[in-house]
Order: sequence, then structure tokens, then C-alpha cells
Amino acid sequence: MFRLSRTSVIAWTAVVAVIAALSYALTGVTVPRASAEDKAKAAEDKAKAALVEFTADGKLKQPVGYRKWVYVGEVITPNDMNDGEAAFPEYHSVYMDPESFAEYEKTGKYRDGTVLIKELSSVGSKKAPSGNGYFQGEFTGLEAAIKDSKRFKDEPDNWAYFSFGHKYPLKAEVAKNSVAACNKCHEDNAKKTDFVFSEYYPVLRAAAPKSK
Repeated sequence: MFRLSRTSVIAWTAVVAVIAALSYALTGVTVPRASAEDKAKAAEDKAKAALVEFTADGKLKQPVGYRKWVYVGEVITPNDMNDGEAAFPEYHSVYMDPESFAEYEKTGKYRDGTVLIKELSSVGSKKAPSGNGYFQGEFTGLEAAIKDSKRFKDEPDNWAYFSFGHKYPLKAEVAKNSVAACNKCHEDNAKKTDFVFSEYYPVLRAAAPKSK
């Protein structure tokens, strides 16, 4: 392994200083050194920008990376508890983008820009070493809810809902659902909690600020 002498280190430092000085002399612009903070901020900005992507005509592209977000809970209304005709017989695993979750912890509100992803999976086995119950099967679908006052200014409370299908392969990009398809139900049953069924997710209940 090579080790530079003190003289060599001083020489290299001088070379770097000369290069920076020449750059300034030629362009009049100081060459900045990228700090760790700058790099971290750039990475953070890139992550925020990549939460969701839309096509030029306003369709939502299938989200990626959401399984690394904040997992807020799971609900299921199985067929055999609803006379074989449940409206939503699958497991619904819900994820929330980290920045919006942090804001929710502070205010108890869903900020403008909140993204909620609902990943669907089937009911699999009903028996396990732990006993009888409902256990997740295979992934079956994917949905998203996004609050955006600019993009969805005409939607009730600025929420828009998207479904990529309930059967694989999923659609790569989709237009928002009609108001009657999703928004109306949320407005009728969850208007007091900003169109989100927060009461069914203990993570959200625990995260919300406690009133004094």
C-alpha cells in the first residue's frame, strides 16, 4: 500500500489550489466543493420528486418503491363474512409516503401532496400453526389515493383515486377514477377525517397528536 510523504501531500494540495485559481481566473466562478449536506439534500429532493409520476395526459404511472414507505395498516372484509359478496374481499395493505406521515404526526392532517398506496392481496390459507384465521395469499391489485390541490382542484377535497387493476398483470398507467367510484364513498363516510378512514389504522391513531 502506497503512502504519500508530507512533502507530496503539500505538493498535491498546491496543485489543487492552482487549478481552482485558474478556473476562477478564466471563468470568474469559484469551483465549490460539494458538501455532504448538499448531496443529502439532492438525494432527498430526488426521492420526493419520484414519489409518483404522471404522463403528459395526466395518467398516473404505476408507483414503485412504496413498500419502503410507512406501513399504516391492513384491513380485510372477506367474502365468508359478507354472504359471499364482499365489495372488497382482498387484504388492503396501506402505505403512506414518509414526508406526509411526518407532517401527520405534527398536525394530524393530511398535507397537500399526500400519497397513500393500497396494495391488494388475496385471502390464502385459513389455517396456520398459530391456529385458524385469515392469512394473506398472493398479490392481486394496486390502488392509489393522492391529495393535490393543483392537479385535482376540481375533485372533492382535492383527492383523486386510481386503480391499476385487481388482477395481474397490472396496468402500467391509469386515469383517475370517477368521483362516483371512490370519492363519493370517502366523502360520505370519512369527511371528518379528511376523506381517509383513519380510525381503522392503529398506526395513524397512535401517530396523530393528542389533544390537550
